[in-house]
Amino acid sequence: MKIDQSQAREFARMTLSHLTQRWPYKLDLVMSGPEDVLPPAEIHPIFHGSFDWHSCVHGYWQVLRIARLYPDIPEVADIRVLADAMFVPGKVAGEIARLDRPYASGFERPYGWGWMLALQAEADRHSAGWGDALSPLSRRFASNLTDYLPKLTYSITVGTHFNTAFALVLALEWAETRDPDLAALIRQRARDWFADRQDYRGWEPGGDEFLSPALTAALLMSRVMERAEFAQWFAAFLPDAQRGEPAMLFEPVHVSDRTDGKIAHLDGLNLSRAWCWRQIGFALGEAERFEPVAAAHIAASLPHIGEDYMGSHWLASFALLALES
Repeated sequence: MKIDQSQAREFARMTLSHLTQRWPYKLDLVMSGPEDVLPPAEIHPIFHGSFDWHSCVHGYWQVLRIARLYPDIPEVADIRVLADAMFVPGKVAGEIARLDRPYASGFERPYGWGWMLALQAEADRHSAGWGDALSPLSRRFASNLTDYLPKLTYSITVGTHFNTAFALVLALEWAETRDPDLAALIRQRARDWFADRQDYRGWEPGGDEFLSPALTAALLMSRVMERAEFAQWFAAFLPDAQRGEPAMLFEPVHVSDRTDGKIAHLDGLNLSRAWCWRQIGFALGEAERFEPVAAAHIAASLPHIGEDYMGSHWLASFALLALES
């Protein structure tokens, strides 16, 4: 199963409609004075659509990626116009200014940080100057990550925005060609936290999760280990995976109410699991082994990502991850 042109157009249209909205917006900001009572577009000059800051960031990642994969679809013209208007030094400086305010050190940590690095990595693949414009902002978050990882004694293994492994998967791809010290730090910290993990028996899924703590950790380890070492690690981490156990990781989750923003996260879990299973299969040299599992998870949620705003403002990015992998 792979993204096709019609799906690419649907994803692009859906996300463009949200990126260009000014409302609704969930402001994730500690107010330090009356100067913070401003419209979203003045607080965050670029990332003020798609309900929240991080969804806007990976919404831009998604449409830029679609523009690169399908440069001839009609929506690419609108994508380029929007990116040209938004990815400019003045607006980037406005985003950085918000990070200089009191209490901003933990803003969007680590989920938004990882997605910002992924966005700039994608922007660099285009010849429009977008990556250069975004570089100061991505460098700021890379610096934040460099400061943060040494003092993070314990990895955060939840299935929501605070998940450490997911953010580091995104950050590592950026760092490998731009910041070798950060890349080395990510690799070392991943080993510190996960290298000795064995016989996973966690409790998942949680009722509002869009990431699997187990599978994101495994995906990260697949990026920091060579194939033989990773195969040995994976066999110890999920020793019964060959038999489809634990079943909770192999069976798509049920989404009871897609109008509920938290419950709608579970569609993201199906899609991110599909991405993880496919990537883990490739890393093991056994892509066909987990493809039926990935396909079942995609089928459970892909038809529903546009049913309600609670999903449509962000799920297309996770669908693209699952399908493109």
